[in-house]
Parts: sequence; C-alpha cells; structure tokens
Amino acid sequence: MSPRLYCLPIAVLLLAAIPTDATAEDLARPNVLWIVAEDLCPDLGCYGNADVTTPHLDRFAREGCLYRNAFATSPVCSPSRSALITGMYQTSIGAHHHRSHRTDGYRLPEGVKILPELLRPAGYYCVQLRQFPADVDLHSGGKEDWNFTHPELVWDSHAWSDLKSHQPFYAQVNFGEAHRPYRSSGPAIDPEKVTTLPPYIADHPIARRDWADYLETLQTIDEKFGRVIDLLRADGLLDNTVVIFLGDNGREDFRGKSTAFLAGSHVPLLVRWPGKIAPGSENDGLVSLLDVHASTCAIAGVELPAGCAGLPLLVDSKQRREYLFTARDRIENAVDRVRTVQDGRYRYLRNFLPDRPHLMDRRYYDRTNPVRNLMRQMHADGKLTPGQAKVFAPQRPPEELYDLSTDPFELKNLAGSPDPAHQAALKNLREQLDAWLVETQDQGAQPEPPEAVNATVGRGRRRRGTGDGDGRGRGGNGGGQRRRSDQGGGRRPSPDR
Repeated sequence: MSPRLYCLPIAVLLLAAIPTDATAEDLARPNVLWIVAEDLCPDLGCYGNADVTTPHLDRFAREGCLYRNAFATSPVCSPSRSALITGMYQTSIGAHHHRSHRTDGYRLPEGVKILPELLRPAGYYCVQLRQFPADVDLHSGGKEDWNFTHPELVWDSHAWSDLKSHQPFYAQVNFGEAHRPYRSSGPAIDPEKVTTLPPYIADHPIARRDWADYLETLQTIDEKFGRVIDLLRADGLLDNTVVIFLGDNGREDFRGKSTAFLAGSHVPLLVRWPGKIAPGSENDGLVSLLDVHASTCAIAGVELPAGCAGLPLLVDSKQRREYLFTARDRIENAVDRVRTVQDGRYRYLRNFLPDRPHLMDRRYYDRTNPVRNLMRQMHADGKLTPGQAKVFAPQRPPEELYDLSTDPFELKNLAGSPDPAHQAALKNLREQLDAWLVETQDQGAQPEPPEAVNATVGRGRRRRGTGDGDGRGRGGNGGGQRRRSDQGGGRRPSPDR
C-alpha cells in the first residue's frame, strides 16, 4: 500500500520487459500515441458487445492487448485528465473538483510535472493533434481540461504533418462523439434489437433509443480510429509507434459518468506495441489510467518523479495491482465526496455525505440525458425495480459493498450482510481505503476555496488552455436527439465538459 512501491526506478522495470537478446534497433525508443475517447465504457465489439460494429478497434485488439478491468481515477473528465497527465491522484494535487481552478491561477504542488515536461527533456516531441491532412476526413478539437494552470509550453505542435520528421514523439488525439449531445455518422442501430441495455435502466422505448444513440457514437469513433491507423501506416510510423486507445471516464447513462458506481469509471484500454506485446493477448487484472502514464514514461526510458502513483503495467505484465481506487467530488453544482476501492471481486464505496441522494440534480445532465427524466417519472409512478429505484432515495448508506462476480451492475448492497465472507471483505476494503486516504494525502475533506468554486460555477464558459474548438453544443440537441456529424470540434463548450 505504500506509495513508495509505485515509484521504483522505471528504467529497471522497462529492462525487465525487453528481451535479453534485443539489438540496438530494438532498444530504440518508439513513438507513443494516445487516442483518447470521451465518455465510454468497454462496450466495443472486441469486448463482446454484439449490438455494435467496431471492426477497426476489434482488429486493433487482435493485434495487441485488451485490458478488461481498466478504470479512470474519477467518473468525470477534468479530475480524471488531471490525474492522467500528472500520474498522481487528483485528490493528492488539489485537482479533484470538476472544472475547478480555471481562473484563480492555481499551480500544481512543487515538483509535480505534467507528462510533456517529463518526456521533452528525454528527446520526445510532444503534440496535441488537431490538424490533419486536408484529404483525410478527420477532425479533433483537442482537449486538456486540467484543473490547474499549466506551464506556458505544453505542446510543440498540433499538426500531424510534424510527426514523421520529429521522432520520437508523444502525441494525443481526442474523440468526443460519445459525449452528450451524441454525434454519430455511421450505420443506424435499431433500438428494438439492442440486447445490452444495463438492468439499472428501465426497459423503455426512450431508454432504448438513447442506448442505441450511444452505441452509434462508438461506431463513429471506430471509423475515426481507423483513419488514424491508416495515417500511421501511410507515413511508415505504425510499427514504431506504441498506440494506446483509452477512455477518459465511463459512459453517461444515468448511473455511469458523474457517479461513483462502476460504469462511471470503467473504460476501454487497448494497446498495440509490435514486437513487445503479444497479438491477441488479454489482461483481466486491475489497471488504473495512472498506469498508462507510468507505462508511457517507461517506454520513453523516463524515471517517474516521487509521488507518482502509477505502475508500468503495460510494459511489465508480471506486475499486478492488488487494489484500485477512485474518487468522486464536486461536479458542477452537485457537491459530493465518495471514495471507492476494489480488489477484483468486491467493490467498496464510502459516501462521506450520506444525507444526500445518489442521483443529485445536475443542470447539464438533466438537459441532455432523457433517461434521467424518464427514470424520475417512472420512479414517481412506482414502475422501477428496487435496484433501479435506489438512486432516488433521499439518503444513501455511508458504506456500500458489491460482489462484482455475482452483481456486476451493483444492484444489491452487501454492507449489512451477515455473511462472514461479506463482512471480511468489508473490513479489508475499509482498512485499505483508510490507509490510502492517508498515504495519498487525500485533500477531499478540505473545504473548496471560494475562488476555485467561482472559477467554474456560474462562470462564463470560456475555455482557458483547453484548445480552440474543444467544446460541444450547449443544448437544443439534447433530449435524446443525436447529431449526425463526424466533426469533433468547432462548437461552444458545454458546462459539463
């Protein structure tokens, strides 16, 4: 549990992952490309979802490794991305409240650096991709969304055309189609034929339509992903580039994004590294997105600074994460504090504000997610199952425990179960969380400074430091209507993003 275990010399761990007969060419540092998709769970075809068609990502999974249990550190973008780019829990660096510190000049603690600051001295050219060849139908507005004031120099370029002549490079591309309001351009999915609607959502035509809309965005993401891979291949970059596809947080499906439940932080993670990762491999161990940061440093031969919480699991498959932690704090107007820990079977939630309901009023989600209003009405009409209705209770238990092996949708709280196995799991995870709160210096118990709150609640929606074209429409296309578009940028930012 000690954070010192997370900070072993990365160069040593990287050498353990390289064959002893490696040539000088084998040891050449590869390029690294993160393809980050917003707001999705592992709902792709390669994860067994027959309702959706994702041939490019399915093929990519066959050529690399598919991770089944990867999780963001937060169920919403800005805390998750703040952790991902620094390699530290957002709760350790004061970046845990959504869209905080946008205008108050808040800086990261001394010694904490973002990933480009670590990679650039090692010779890596750092690119946030927004500009693609004119003859390729590919758009990305770029997205940072960090809850701190970043250094003046973050990216060396935004242009794809600079990659080939600036190797090794570290690059990011962002796909926002699965962020509400949904945007899709691929084949339509018949709502009546979907079979994967989660059981915590009522089986209703509105819910089916909304679920089909979400799945259609995954098909559009797949098309765009394929175009990126084609560009890498055409430029001769594919075989010397470690490509990592990941989500920034889980899907927004009424009990996913913005909640502490599993679907809020469960994300897809696919990695292709020719010659180093066996094609068609799978990993069912616990992986945090912090481990993507640590693995990227390992690939580049960069040692992690003290305090970083990731493990280079993508380059050293022998390592395993015993416990995985997530945190949920204020999101827009909904003030909250929840911490979770899981061990692969049991998942424990601690609600520090149990006097509040699971489902708090959220202006943005109430406007863009038709399922929220549908479920409210069905709850008022007494038409929900107990598992579906529990989020509407005016209060929630201080502790929750779920056996994911028998209850993957977290419908039955076992915290009060007399079963000795359940009580043993509860005791263990409770103790693990207590220790983690201390070891990571969790700042969630401290009141949020008014200047940090005022920087996001009720402010103008100007996006500082997140890139032009980073936003999405402000409504009008919510209520379950999907926007038929492949465009990834050029719209005004939404309050949630």
